[in-house]
Amino acid sequence: MDHNQIIERALIHIEDHLHQPLTVESVAASFNMSKYYFHRLFSAMMGCSLNQYILSRRLNASLTFIQNKNRSLTDIAYQLNFGTQASFTRAFKRQYGVAPSSLVTGITSISPTPIPGVVKRPIKNINGDIVTDFTLTEFKETRISGIAFEVNIADDDYKEQIRAHSQMLLSQIDETISGPGYVIYSNCQPGSTRFKVLFGIPSSLEIDQPYYFTVDVPQTFCARFNYYGELLDIGDVLKSDYARFLKISRQETAETDIELIQAFDDVHHLDSTYHIYAPIKKLPADSDL
Repeated sequence: MDHNQIIERALIHIEDHLHQPLTVESVAASFNMSKYYFHRLFSAMMGCSLNQYILSRRLNASLTFIQNKNRSLTDIAYQLNFGTQASFTRAFKRQYGVAPSSLVTGITSISPTPIPGVVKRPIKNINGDIVTDFTLTEFKETRISGIAFEVNIADDDYKEQIRAHSQMLLSQIDETISGPGYVIYSNCQPGSTRFKVLFGIPSSLEIDQPYYFTVDVPQTFCARFNYYGELLDIGDVLKSDYARFLKISRQETAETDIELIQAFDDVHHLDSTYHIYAPIKKLPADSDL
């Protein structure tokens, strides 16, 4: 069983046992793993500690209990191992910004969320800790022809926007053209989730329509991460992976207009293997990693 399967099964195990005491020791033991390794693996894959995750899922489960209106808040707190109603209410307010009583009265409605998916990626061990696997590499200077647009990765449909613009580009070129595709994110303001984006291919194309450009992406030193499957939810998963990588590998971000480069093996298949290039400073110790 690989690490992706372990975490996927752990999430199901947790969901099925929210009404029981859950600890790092008990969950790790269910998979015959060291609690120390399991804790590092879970944190690396999910971007939070096991205890934080369990708390969030218990609060998520409480939404259904509250809105069914067949149990008191005290019973719900006891059922989900909060100990007291007061501790349940405090945790609920921290997560949702409102008291659980506002759901009881119908003032507020909050929908439960399904078990989160596990974004598949390889991992590596650095100095006894676990981080998403990376390679320090140069992204070579590349001429990219494509279509420019903006996305807000806080919007639910940003992936659909990227797909739609990719189809707009592909509709303008010979269908026999194949090879890699690139999504280049740039000029994100501090604290903003809005990006300028160029979706393109490594060719020189001349398309006489608005928002079609050919640009030379400069050579950039980067950390390259590999992912598999659906388009990456950059706002959550990569943010956690990248922050953990910087901390554990002692790297620093580079000052550049380009924030990220998403490189797909096949421009016609955006659900295939892809890489994320994140610009970083080239430090003397880089050659040792």
